[in-house]
Amino acid sequence: MTPRRAYRSDVSDARWALIEPVFVAWRAARPGPGAAARVHDLREIVNAILYVNCTGIPWEYLPHDFPPFKTVYDYFAKWEADGTTEQVHDLLRDRTRRANARTAEPSAAVVDAQSVKTSGNVAETSQGIDAGKKIKGRKRHLVTDTLGLVLAVLVTAASVHDSAGGKQALTELAEAHPSVTKVWADGGYQTSVIQHGAGLGIDVEVVRRPKGKGFQPLPKRWVIERTFGWLMQHRRLARDYEALPQRSRTMIRWAMANKMSRELTGESTPTWRTETDMPPTPA
Repeated sequence: MTPRRAYRSDVSDARWALIEPVFVAWRAARPGPGAAARVHDLREIVNAILYVNCTGIPWEYLPHDFPPFKTVYDYFAKWEADGTTEQVHDLLRDRTRRANARTAEPSAAVVDAQSVKTSGNVAETSQGIDAGKKIKGRKRHLVTDTLGLVLAVLVTAASVHDSAGGKQALTELAEAHPSVTKVWADGGYQTSVIQHGAGLGIDVEVVRRPKGKGFQPLPKRWVIERTFGWLMQHRRLARDYEALPQRSRTMIRWAMANKMSRELTGESTPTWRTETDMPPTPA
């Protein structure tokens, strides 16, 4: 446990036990000058990253009882670059699938995209306008399994068409998860995506939205809509604050790691408000 007072975003002992071996191995693989002088607890680095991820604050606003924000960001960037974040995410996804009586490798998936606004620090060259949704910002192209767990993620300018991003996402999916042979998509994905999937050995089926008014959960596709909801519980993802698209992708993986580790240990996911923040119910 940390010597400070805990934050709601901190990993519990049970959650840390799930991922600690990855970070212990990561540090052990980096001997040499300065190794003995390492003073920062890796669990506290993870806690600081999750604090930013859950609260949405800028890095420099990290509370002072965490390690220095520049140090935390340095670890965040290093773990992204060397694949450690992806390794943690994939470990938790495999365990979550097995906990739900699934094999580690999926055979079916769902693809969809979400456009979000960006902040002022994002360069114009990495954002665009989604004309259909009238949003200027970036677009998240996700592929999930049938539990809603992320298999592939791509971040582009919002002006990139779903089909263009979908084809690239399917390519990444086929490389990372060759066991997937079926993918469901919505009506926004054109014939080119179906043809591209066929070339990869993937049967892409478009699930049409039923006619009629009112909300209706779509067969097969509703799971990825729920995944977008999971991401929105992390304020750093309510809009895209990251200067680099690859940082956005990493933030998505941290959010999913947070969600999956809580599921595996039976801990609830904190919402943005607690019951004490709610106005009293009228008598």
